[in-house]
Amino acid sequence: MKKVNCLHLRSKMPLLLLVFLLTFSTTIFSQTAQEQPGAPEPTVTEMAVDDAAQASTGSGDAAAGEALFKANCAACHKLDKKAVGPPLRNVADKHDRQWLYDWIHNSQAMIAAGDPVAVKLFEEYNKSVMTAFPALSETDIDNILAYTSQPIPTPTETSVTATPTGESGGGVSNALVLGALALIFLLLIIMLFLVTNTLKRIAEANGVVYEEKEKGTPIWKAFVQNQFLVLVTSIFLILAAGYLGYGYLMQVGVDQGYSPVQPIHYSHRIHAGDNQIDCKYCHSSARTSKTSGIPSLNVCMNCHKNISEVAAETATEEHSKEFYDGEIAKLYKAVGWDAATQQYTGKTEPVKWVRIHNLPDFAYFNHSQHVTVAGIACQECHGIIEEMEVVEQFAPLTMGWCINCHRETNVSLASNEYYAKIHEELSKKYGVEKLTIAELGGLECGKCHY
Repeated sequence: MKKVNCLHLRSKMPLLLLVFLLTFSTTIFSQTAQEQPGAPEPTVTEMAVDDAAQASTGSGDAAAGEALFKANCAACHKLDKKAVGPPLRNVADKHDRQWLYDWIHNSQAMIAAGDPVAVKLFEEYNKSVMTAFPALSETDIDNILAYTSQPIPTPTETSVTATPTGESGGGVSNALVLGALALIFLLLIIMLFLVTNTLKRIAEANGVVYEEKEKGTPIWKAFVQNQFLVLVTSIFLILAAGYLGYGYLMQVGVDQGYSPVQPIHYSHRIHAGDNQIDCKYCHSSARTSKTSGIPSLNVCMNCHKNISEVAAETATEEHSKEFYDGEIAKLYKAVGWDAATQQYTGKTEPVKWVRIHNLPDFAYFNHSQHVTVAGIACQECHGIIEEMEVVEQFAPLTMGWCINCHRETNVSLASNEYYAKIHEELSKKYGVEKLTIAELGGLECGKCHY
């Protein structure tokens, strides 16, 4: 028997074993290693409490003054920018304290008396009449002045420790585990390849002859020759094509999930969610007409005439404060509003809004019938709109979707005397206590198509 030289295989095995051990030792070390925690830093809440405590030690309580400022002054004044009235940062240093008491209590009386400073302010700000606040005590005014006398806060950067994806606590990341498994699998393949080559050499040394396998019929040719299999496959492909084709055609004109980019980014999350503005304040025509209407920019300016920037906490990971402030600037450019002079320039630009919900021309839908008469909430058709940063089409708005709603929705009789008599008669006819929209005629073709 001829001796086979296996030195080539034995020379590689120690190297492979070394790589294998290093892989597992790295994994075990990463599991036991933990980051030493550093000294705890003061939280934002603790810093805010310290600032409030320091401010309250002055001539007024800045924390109470902030609440009073937001309730009485913020509609017309800002701390650092000109609005309907002048900026109020450090206003206590610009005027005598008694003069401020008199001005806040009744500014028009001082103007009528000919006070030069009062008259100058009145003329400078377009003769805008300031609301009198006789109910505010001098202590309240001191608190407001303490709030306006605070220095401009410097933004603090909060360090965030990023956690690798898939890693929790002191564990190992999924990427490291998968990498180790892939390496082990690769080593096994290499070892199998080497062992196979070695066995072949041993077989050749012993004169073993491999029998060559006869080539069989190719799979495709065997498939073509089997008529039954061809028939079954053809039927399956025809049914699958019909099913997929029908599904595709049924989605034509269905734009569920459609979320276009608008020329001005309008966040329903901020307006309807955070600020809880009622939907019908902007879409007022939904109560009385067929369409909900696109709000005019004048409606936007009812608030944004004095709101030229958002609060810092409004920003998200996706949209920064600068982004939102830039969108308000787009609104100002469209309506021709100069925030510096607080006046309209007369130069306007149209805003080309992109329509999201669009029914076919042959389908009739009336918002007032659903919103006012039926009392259907906007969220039933438009989804949780107060949580949407960018509005999308929530419902498919197909004929089947509308019909199902009519079949499942009961007629609301609360404060709805119009349907009371009809409901009573039809309830006896159908033998039910509550009548659905379908039983009231909501499935008739002419209700939506005429």
